[in-house]
Amino acid sequence: MAIDQSFASIVMNLVSSDRSRSNPRSELLAGARDIVPLVVGAIPFGIIFGTLAQGSGLSFAGAIAMSAFVFAGSSQFIALGLLASGSGVPLVVLTTFVVNLRHLLYAASLVPHVGDLPQRWKLPMGFWLTDEVFMVAIRRFEACDASPHKPWYYVGAAGLMYLNWQLCTWLGLTVGQLVPNAAAWGLDFAMVATFIGMVVPYLKTAPMVTTVVVAGGVALAAHGLPHQLGLMVAAIAAIATGMGVERLSGGSQ
Repeated sequence: MAIDQSFASIVMNLVSSDRSRSNPRSELLAGARDIVPLVVGAIPFGIIFGTLAQGSGLSFAGAIAMSAFVFAGSSQFIALGLLASGSGVPLVVLTTFVVNLRHLLYAASLVPHVGDLPQRWKLPMGFWLTDEVFMVAIRRFEACDASPHKPWYYVGAAGLMYLNWQLCTWLGLTVGQLVPNAAAWGLDFAMVATFIGMVVPYLKTAPMVTTVVVAGGVALAAHGLPHQLGLMVAAIAAIATGMGVERLSGGSQ
């Protein structure tokens, strides 16, 4: 019994020691470190946005402001296409709103972990919520340790991604203008590869695999729908299918 108590005491001391090493600074640096591979994938995407922005009718300041205050890569590209075609502002706003509805799914997953935080945390976390930041941060929030500083991990990941996007936009607006036809180089495939890398680690169960397959198939089939509605149709179909498969399997997968 004494040996068991001693062993339990050692384990508790180790756990307490690990938790004590978790502080705002270490979480901040860990978040920034873990998102670096996704930041690298976003670099060509941001540069291409800056390169295309002025040719689509945005001024230099307008492009910088869009990246600073919108901070949503896919929506920014869609907005550029609509502006270049002469679409009105209401249509641009509506379309980008629909495209970004997927963030509601991310937010729903984060609520159990950040719901008790004060508003001064929730507002910047909501603004910085992107696909890449979510994929990195949700793993930290779902970790078993009871560190109270996990929101700082989110700040580290989101902050580095945000700074990277601003820098790449500026590079596209300046250096990118000197490169002929940079948008045709296919550099934007780096973002596609990044998203594939984010999804593959989750393909461990039948519901997950089914969800991804349905999402991809429906997205291709519905690609021609106006205002990028195909993305939302694919998301809804995939979620419904995944939930159905999970229920049929009894949640055992």
